[in-house]
Amino acid sequence: MTNWCSSCKVVSPLLRTLIQDEKVGEGQGGISYAEVEMDSPDMGGLGGLPLRYGINSIPTLLAFDRQEPQIATKVARLEDLKSKAYLTRWLETEAARDGGGGGGGRFGGLFGR
Repeated sequence: MTNWCSSCKVVSPLLRTLIQDEKVGEGQGGISYAEVEMDSPDMGGLGGLPLRYGINSIPTLLAFDRQEPQIATKVARLEDLKSKAYLTRWLETEAARDGGGGGGGRFGGLFGR
């Protein structure tokens, strides 16, 4: 996310509603959600986390499992990020991973369970 991203202002509330209010993913093992300000100096600016995790568009949704980024399942396509049905399926799939890994490489993940 970034504070200047208009698409982020659509995607973020949708994700929060799905996770916090509708409890999507709870039946599959549960998930946590954190927004990261990608251009923040604290995160290394645009050459920091985005470069580390191959993020080349904002917003991007990236899951972590056992502190490993699930690169293969990251979502950056805006149409998918704005789709409640797509995000519901994605969140349920990622929640069901429950420590099983398998979606991406080992980059020394930033967020874990």
